[in-house]
Amino acid sequence: MKITDLISTASIDLNVKAKNKEELIEKAVKLMTKNGNIKDEQKYLELVTQREKQSSTGIGEEIAIPHGKGECITAPGVSAMVIPEGADFESLDGKPVKLLFLIAAPDTKENIHLEVLSRLSTLLMDENFRKKLINAKTKEEFIEIINEAEKEKIEDDKQKEENGNKQTYELLGITGCPTGIAHTYMAAESLEQMGNELGHPIKVETQGQSGAKNILTDEEIKKAKAIIIAADINIDLSRFDGKKVIKARVSDGIHKPKELIEKAINENSEIPIYHHKENEENEFEEKGNFGGNIYKHLMNGVTHMLPFVVGGGILIAIAFLLDDYSIDPSNFGMNTPVASFFKTIGGMAFDFMLLILAGYIAMSIGDRPGLVVGFVGGAIAKAGTTFTSLSNPEEVLVSSGFLGALIAGFLGGFVVLFLKKVFSFMPKSLEGIRTILIYPVAGILLIGIIMLLINPFVSAINTGLNNFLSSMSGTNKIILGAILAGMMSVDLGGPVNKAAYTFGTGMLAEGHYEIMAAVMIGGMVAPLAIAILATIFPKKIPKKERQAGLLNYVMGLSFISEGAIPFASADPIRVIPACVVGSAVSGALSMAFNCTLMAPHGGIFVVPLIGNPWGYLLALSIGSIVSAGILAGLKKNVWEN
Repeated sequence: MKITDLISTASIDLNVKAKNKEELIEKAVKLMTKNGNIKDEQKYLELVTQREKQSSTGIGEEIAIPHGKGECITAPGVSAMVIPEGADFESLDGKPVKLLFLIAAPDTKENIHLEVLSRLSTLLMDENFRKKLINAKTKEEFIEIINEAEKEKIEDDKQKEENGNKQTYELLGITGCPTGIAHTYMAAESLEQMGNELGHPIKVETQGQSGAKNILTDEEIKKAKAIIIAADINIDLSRFDGKKVIKARVSDGIHKPKELIEKAINENSEIPIYHHKENEENEFEEKGNFGGNIYKHLMNGVTHMLPFVVGGGILIAIAFLLDDYSIDPSNFGMNTPVASFFKTIGGMAFDFMLLILAGYIAMSIGDRPGLVVGFVGGAIAKAGTTFTSLSNPEEVLVSSGFLGALIAGFLGGFVVLFLKKVFSFMPKSLEGIRTILIYPVAGILLIGIIMLLINPFVSAINTGLNNFLSSMSGTNKIILGAILAGMMSVDLGGPVNKAAYTFGTGMLAEGHYEIMAAVMIGGMVAPLAIAILATIFPKKIPKKERQAGLLNYVMGLSFISEGAIPFASADPIRVIPACVVGSAVSGALSMAFNCTLMAPHGGIFVVPLIGNPWGYLLALSIGSIVSAGILAGLKKNVWEN
C-alpha cells in the first residue's frame, strides 16, 4: 500500500483560507468525507478535536498533521490542504500552518495503513518536499510529488535495512507519542537525519500503533554509549539498566535532535545512568523543565488533598448550618448533638489536609519512600513543633500551616532523592533493606530535624499573613477578592487558575472563608458568561457551537471553569480578558458583601452553606452579565442560517 492509495483529488484543496485551527480541522474533515472514508462526520470531528486537546499536532515548520482513529472510519485515508496565507494552529514553534494532512485510521486489527502513514510523516521532514507540495499548481501534480518522493523513500529504507545489519551504533533511541501515528516516526526520522549529519549515526526504535519497529537488539544496547528516549508515553527502560539515558518529549526529538545528540556524545554531559528497580516506576525526571516538574509535584499533592478538604469542609459547613449559635457562641458548631456529629467527622477529615498535601508532594518527587517522609514533615508543620518547644512544654505552638506543609512536601521528596544517591552503592540484593528500613528511618529523622529548624520562621510568616488577611477591610479586601477571582479566568484550569484555587483552599484551614468564596465565584463566571452570550446574543456564536454554549449554564453553576475552554481557545484575545474582568467584578463584590464559604467546591449546590447567599448570587449574576456584555461588544455576528 502506498500513500497515493489513501489520497485522491477529491480530498485535496490547494487554496484554503481559514482563521484558526478549528476552521482548518472542519474543512479537512469535510474533504475526508468527500474521499468516502467517513460514515459519521461529526463523530470523526470529535475524535480529531479530542486528540488535539492532548497536544497540538501543529509540529512546526508550517506543518500540521491532525489525526483520529475510531469505528466511524470505514477505510484509512488522507486529506490534504495547502493554506497559502497560513493560519494559526497553535503550533509548537508558534508559526502559522501552510500545509496540513489529516489522517483517518480505522479501529481495526489490520494496521497495514499505519506504516504508510508513518512514511508520510517522515517525508514531511524534508524541506524541499514540503516546498514542492505548497507550490503545486494542480491536485494531480500534488499527488505526483508524493508518489515520486515515496518511491525514493522506499528505496532508501531498503538500503538502510541492508546496511543496518552490518553497522554498529554508538547511539540508540526510542520514540513514541500517545497515538503512535505521526509524531513517533517524525521524531525518529529527525534524530536519524541529524545523527548522520553530525557523523554519529543513531538507530531509533519506533513504538507506534502498529507495534515496535526497528527494535533495538541486546547486542546493540550493550555496545551503545547512550540512549535517547523521545517519547510522551511510558517506555519500559528495564533493558537499559546501567546505560546513560536521556529522556525528552517526542516534540524535542522532532525539533531539537541536534541538542539531544550532542548531549549524548559529549563526554562532559551530566547524563544520569539508569538503574532498573523491580516493581518501581521510572525515576527519571524530565530535564530542562524545572517549573513544569514543580507544578506537577504540587498538583499531585493538591489532587490527593482535595477530597479531604471538600468532604471535610462541606461536613463542617453543614454543622454550622444545623447548630444553634445562641446556646454558646464560643462553641458554635458543637452546641447540638447533630451539629457536633457533623463537625467532629468533618474536622477529622479536614485535619488530614496538610499531611496529605505534604505526603503526596514528597511521593511525586521521591516515589513511595517519599510518602512517609512527607507525611511526617506535614505533621510537624501542622503542629508547629520547634527545638525550643521540646525543652519548654509551656511554649505556645504556632502551626506553620499551608505554607509549612508545602515546604515539608518538597523538602521531604528531596531528602529521599538525597538518600537514594547516598546509598546507591548498596547492591541490588539489599534493595528491600533500603526501601523498608533505611529510607523511612533516615528520611523521617532528617525531615524532623529540618522542620524543627525552619518551623519558627515559617510559623512567623504564616502568622504575619494571617494577621494581614484578618486586618484587611474595605478597599484592600475588595482588591484581593478581585485579583484572586480574576486569576480563576486567566487560563481556566491552568497553572494560574490552580494557584488561586490552591491559595483559597489553604486559607480555609486558617479560617479565612471569605477568600474561598471569592475564588469559587471567580471560577463560575467564565462558563456562565458564555451561556448568557449564547442565550441573549446567539448571533455572536456559531450555530454548531451554540448548544455547547448553553450547556455552560450547568458547567458554571457547578463550578467547572473548563466549560469555557473551547470558546476561549477559539477566540482568546476577546474571551479571556472579558471573562477576567467579569470574574474580578464578582470577586470584589463577594468581598464587599462579606460572603464566606467553608466548602472548597460545589458551586450552586453549596449556596445554603454560604455566608450571605443572596449577596453571593447577586455578585455572581453581576460579574457574569458584565463578562457577557463585554463579549457581546467585542465579538462580531457570525450567524449561520
